[in-house]
Amino acid sequence: MQSLLHAAAMIPASIPSPSWSGFDIPLPWGSLRIHAYALCILAGIVAGLWLTSVRWARRGAPEGSVWDIAIWAIPFGIIGGRLYHVVSSPDAYFGPGFDGTGDLSLIPQIQRGGLGIWGAVVLGAVGAWIGCRRAGVKLSAFMDAAAPGLLLAQAIGRWGNYFNQELFGGPTTLPWGLQIDPTSPNFPAGMPADTLFHPTFLYESLWNLAGVVILLALDRKFNFRRGRLFCLYAVYYTLGRVWIEAMRIDDAEQISLFGITTRLNVWTSLFVLAGALIAFILLGLRKPSGPDTVFLPGREPAGDKTGAEAVTATDDAAGSAVDSAAGSAAVDSAAVGKSADAEGTTGADSAATDDAGAVPADTTTIRHADSAVSDSESRGNLRNNQSGPVPASASASAPAGAGADASKDSTGGTTSATGAPAAGVSGRQATGTASEAEGTK
Repeated sequence: MQSLLHAAAMIPASIPSPSWSGFDIPLPWGSLRIHAYALCILAGIVAGLWLTSVRWARRGAPEGSVWDIAIWAIPFGIIGGRLYHVVSSPDAYFGPGFDGTGDLSLIPQIQRGGLGIWGAVVLGAVGAWIGCRRAGVKLSAFMDAAAPGLLLAQAIGRWGNYFNQELFGGPTTLPWGLQIDPTSPNFPAGMPADTLFHPTFLYESLWNLAGVVILLALDRKFNFRRGRLFCLYAVYYTLGRVWIEAMRIDDAEQISLFGITTRLNVWTSLFVLAGALIAFILLGLRKPSGPDTVFLPGREPAGDKTGAEAVTATDDAAGSAVDSAAGSAAVDSAAVGKSADAEGTTGADSAATDDAGAVPADTTTIRHADSAVSDSESRGNLRNNQSGPVPASASASAPAGAGADASKDSTGGTTSATGAPAAGVSGRQATGTASEAEGTK
């Protein structure tokens, strides 16, 4: 028990001021300063991209496209974040009241701190749009996938404010109060050296980490799409940013609206909160116009057909195969018929069978789309044929057109040259000589 009390007594009653803010890399012409603030921003970007890439891949996006988009979004986001910070806190760069006493050379020195999240989001979205267009994917789909990762990046990046000893809140006596080095240029003038301040960087970091979990859980349960999850990100983040921003005491642009004067970031957060909430509701009321896909119209991977298109293609292929097979069969049957008639020179006596199998010649014509055996051609070949039954053996063994071909080979179109029965001759004929067969016409 005493050991526990001793350990509790050793716990600091405040968050100590950081004693390290970066390191130097020696170079032939001097040294390169690596700031802890930059390392926190870089670590946040890496973690956010990792989470985004995992979610992006699960949605069926092209492999590696998240990096193609990030290469545009990250530089645009850094530039936008810096520009927003300069506009929202202009005194250091342009002087109080834009009197020209500021230092413009400080604007590109982002290692000293100062990135506005809303400038980073807006201009970063422009860069992401360029990357998405080049990759053939939808910006809304990418923003939904990136929303939890963006909060994760902000949660880690906020620790850069701790190492820079900046953007803290007002004085507090809470045990987690933040110590600030009295020699720091950011220490408020006129306050005692042992004053503790609200660690607003820690509040926002914890708020964002909780938001990552909440967004992932909501997306898993409701499967938000078409930009709705990104709208929830904006709603959640601004809801926390309003009260956290109101606690800060650093210099910032003050804006008066509706009789209330407060920091620019507070008003920005309120307007973004309202706009994101309205957009979330409107997107939910609009019915989706097509299937949920990450690809832009016409940019789907080659060979990626819907089920209906695949079935149609299969049916068309099967139909073409059937038509081709049927046409080939008709041509082969006609050829076999001609061969059978030619062989009839030695077997005419066996060609006649019972009268009951006779079928009118016209009904034996096979009508098919194939031009090799057309209805008009079959009728043309039968111009010299006579009406009357057709021998049953001929109708059973030979396809349509065989009798017509036999009549062409016959003499005068009435009797076959070698004694075969002429087309149209009755089946009740003798099995004797050719002259007997001819007398039965």
